[in-house]
Amino acid sequence: MSDESPGSDERPVVALDASALMAPVEANVRLFEELDRLLGSYDPVVPSAVVDELDELGSGAGQAATAASVGADLADRARTVEVDGAYGDDALVDLARTGRVAYVVTLDRPLVERVLDADTPVICLRGRNTLTVTDP
Repeated sequence: MSDESPGSDERPVVALDASALMAPVEANVRLFEELDRLLGSYDPVVPSAVVDELDELGSGAGQAATAASVGADLADRARTVEVDGAYGDDALVDLARTGRVAYVVTLDRPLVERVLDADTPVICLRGRNTLTVTDP
């Protein structure tokens, strides 16, 4: 992971939550197309705890398992990062608090609030299948 601050000349680092990666199935959101529309160029990252969460959810049956399997496939398009904390939400909040990401993408309302409290913008659902940036 680069030590560059999110405001540097490099592409903004965007951390993805399991709910965001599952959104193509659960909310009919074209995740990477929406991020391209909002940000143009960016560096997507996924905490290893989120990858583990998707793998665990994907081993079941039903729509949530299908969504998690799709999410795990989409996570391959991002760089996996190691973060202290065994739980995905805690890892994302840690990335936000330490300034290692410019944005966190999530559809999880309690996580949105925690990330905004860490003074990091959140990319979340607006309307039925469109993403928007919410600033702290």
